[in-house]
Amino acid sequence: MRGVKRVALVTTVLVAALVVIGFVLENQQGVSLSFFGWATAQIPVAIFIVLALILGMLIGPLLGVVVCGRRRKLPSAGRG
Repeated sequence: MRGVKRVALVTTVLVAALVVIGFVLENQQGVSLSFFGWATAQIPVAIFIVLALILGMLIGPLLGVVVCGRRRKLPSAGRG
């Protein structure tokens, strides 16, 4: 059973890597983003999306830790 799980995991990772590579290769047109007067140089749209993905993968778990930490610190109401 452990071997089947390992093969499934490796297959999933390889498929995900192929999808990302395909996405990057298909989105090579240059774009420039502007936000509150700040503008970027023209770089491929795939770079912006991959950076947003990485940023979300970093911020999401951090927000989860903050929210769960607050819930644990709150006093329990109604328990007597």
